[in-house]
Amino acid sequence: MRSLAELNCIPCRGGEPALSEREIKELHGLLPDWQVVERDGIRRLERGFKFRDFAQALVFTNQIGELAEAEDHHPALLTEWGRVTVTWWTHVIGGLHRNDFIIAARCDQMYS
Repeated sequence: MRSLAELNCIPCRGGEPALSEREIKELHGLLPDWQVVERDGIRRLERGFKFRDFAQALVFTNQIGELAEAEDHHPALLTEWGRVTVTWWTHVIGGLHRNDFIIAARCDQMYS
């Protein structure tokens, strides 16, 4: 069986529902370092990544940016000294989509 990071993202153009509680729980179980958070009534997937300094954090931020552009799926990124916080959700559906979990798994791969 392929890992979550190896799955293909499916273009989400709206008109489909956000993931159900059951689906979120199932996929979240594959990404234990990520948190499901709710802000402004929207469920999101979030993780903080630690680095030795700002320069390393910035390199990782740029890698995430390249991934986001390649998939046409863009996160919220907070880059600080020694830390990058990445938050994924699917804007067009106002919640979590399968793609958010796939791309979060790819972030984990880049970090390790």
